[in-house]
Amino acid sequence: MNYINIKSIVLTAGLCMASSVCAQKSGTVQLPELPPFPEVPTALKENMVKLEDSNTFKEVQLDIPITDGPFKPSWESIESNYPGEPEWLREAKIGFWVHFGPQAAGENGDWYARKLYTQGSNAYNNHLKRYGHPSEVGYKEVLRDWNPTKLDPQRLTALYKKAGARFLMIQGVHHDNYDLWNSRYQPWNSVNVGPKRDLLREWVNACKKQKMHYGVTFHHEYTWWWWQTAFQSDTYGDKKGVPYDGNLTLADGKGKWWEGLDPRRLYGINLREYDSVAEKANSPWSPANAGIFWRHLEYAKWYATQWALRMMDVTANYDPDFIYTDGTVQGPFTGNGTGTGYKCNAMQVVMADYYNRCLKTRGKVNTFSIIKFRRPTNGSVNTAEFDFPDNIDTTQPWIREAPVGDWFYAPGFTYDSNSMIRFIIEAISRDGNVALNIPMRPDGSIEDKCEEMLEEVGKWLKINGEAIYGSHAWKTLGEGEITNGKLKKLPGGGLGKNQADFKFTAQDIRFSVGKNGALYAFCMALPKSGDTIKINSLGSSVEKVRKITLLGSKTKVKWQQNKDCLEITYSGNMPCKTAIAFKIN
Repeated sequence: MNYINIKSIVLTAGLCMASSVCAQKSGTVQLPELPPFPEVPTALKENMVKLEDSNTFKEVQLDIPITDGPFKPSWESIESNYPGEPEWLREAKIGFWVHFGPQAAGENGDWYARKLYTQGSNAYNNHLKRYGHPSEVGYKEVLRDWNPTKLDPQRLTALYKKAGARFLMIQGVHHDNYDLWNSRYQPWNSVNVGPKRDLLREWVNACKKQKMHYGVTFHHEYTWWWWQTAFQSDTYGDKKGVPYDGNLTLADGKGKWWEGLDPRRLYGINLREYDSVAEKANSPWSPANAGIFWRHLEYAKWYATQWALRMMDVTANYDPDFIYTDGTVQGPFTGNGTGTGYKCNAMQVVMADYYNRCLKTRGKVNTFSIIKFRRPTNGSVNTAEFDFPDNIDTTQPWIREAPVGDWFYAPGFTYDSNSMIRFIIEAISRDGNVALNIPMRPDGSIEDKCEEMLEEVGKWLKINGEAIYGSHAWKTLGEGEITNGKLKKLPGGGLGKNQADFKFTAQDIRFSVGKNGALYAFCMALPKSGDTIKINSLGSSVEKVRKITLLGSKTKVKWQQNKDCLEITYSGNMPCKTAIAFKIN
């Protein structure tokens, strides 16, 4: 590495939040002004600057005014004041994720905006065909042209509720840095550019009409290294060396359709001078190495401040039941993992303001904050994205999230109600909740087969819902085939052909305890009429069984409890085509 030591020339004067508080648009809540965009040093040669050690960098305390109340912007204050998991989350159990935005326009699955600037990728090739070369027609033009004319949140929310969802997770902003609401702090938003619609407001209104809980998800924390592909150029061909449009300036927009819109407010700034940033930009996933972007501390503070204020804008004006931040480490802006580049208390600021505001507007804190993969913390809810835990997890509330197909739409997804139902069972038997993304086409519609899948899931939940909603895990997760010393389970990742083709037998059992106190045993596959199911966890030496019924069936269930196991034999037509649930009293 050819690093140079230029740290001594950096001006480290911090940004000061403007003390005045100005009124927003008519009828909205007052929030602080955003400081002006800071001066940015001239970019140096790629991979020239070594990142500062985040372990020795003192966490910056952002000077953002927050709503008055007992919650202060520190983990200690949040943990000591938070009253605990709201009852409605356990009752709801199942949510659908509206992970939808302009990246669906690429019909290329997740991360289209980033990948379209990687020469040779599918996204790049698709973009060439649909729009043109990214040096001339980039993602900003995708935003301009995106118009989901068939998006009908009222219809879809009603459909999702019928399919069993009790809450929605609504994407507010993805890594592409484009806000899907009437954003005070980000001019690149769906009201100013593209559909000219406040999409978040439409979803919120639909949820209120259906009396569904809703939360808003924010994925813009690591946009500043995620977007570094936009500062590249082709490495071969006729356009070799011609910079992509991430390199444009505000002045370049004069006379263009985007005049007055600063590309830096969309793509960020060029940070490729730092060790690993350019290298990792084209990787399938990897963030930059842990460390601090020390030559850009003023910009980093401005960026973290804007990040926080955008979330505060939503909590103040859209009153969500929860908020969600993406990531892989203990929280946003930690200096490592997805939080690389800066270290500050931005998340604590947002949460303290949010909970204090809830106390003032709702009279209590019945909301929560999802901090993806954070260790157990009172005040936060965790997630499991890639796989199910091997054991029951009651250390903190958590949500098993996954997309059907991918996080953004692409043709050829597998829509299978069986895997969706088994996904739900796998989560609730481990004491988790569910959030499944339903893929939406660029125009805002969903495919017919997807709608059929949702209808089938809704019918199953109408029969078996008492074993799901308001439930908690039993003392035992389940029984069945053991693979590599672990209970066989549905494969991780997004729901697709792999999950649809996965084989269970009727002896693969999962348990839950309903809010009525009854124990439920799910068979992950249908037994044949007359087959005997053995449940080893329910021998008479362990539990005394008095009564067994099959949800959705009036046929009497024949059963016998031995010292070592419970044997259940059912003769009759199965009430469901996927999994069945025995109610055991």
